[in-house]
Amino acid sequence: MNSDYDIYANKDLFAPVVFRSEFNSFKPISGNEAWSLFFTGGQEDKELGINPETGRFFTNTLTAIAVVGIVWAFCFSHPQLFGFAHTPFIG
Repeated sequence: MNSDYDIYANKDLFAPVVFRSEFNSFKPISGNEAWSLFFTGGQEDKELGINPETGRFFTNTLTAIAVVGIVWAFCFSHPQLFGFAHTPFIG
C-alpha cells in the first residue's frame, strides 16, 4: 500500500471548523450550523444536518427557559402580588 498524501501539508485537515480557510470568510451561518458548532465545541458545523427545524427547536427552547426564569424571579421577588406573602414555613 502506497500513501502519497501528506497529512501534515494540509493545515485544515485536523483544525476545528471555525479555523478552516473555507469557513472563516465572514458569511452568515444558519441556526443549525451555530448549534452544531456549540455542541461539538467548534469541531463540526454539519453535525445536526440541514433541517432548519432543529436549529429553531434549540433556539426556542433556550428562549423559553430564559422567559420562565425571568417570570420565576419576578414571582418570588414580588410575592405579595400573588397572594403568598404570608405563607408559613413548615417545620
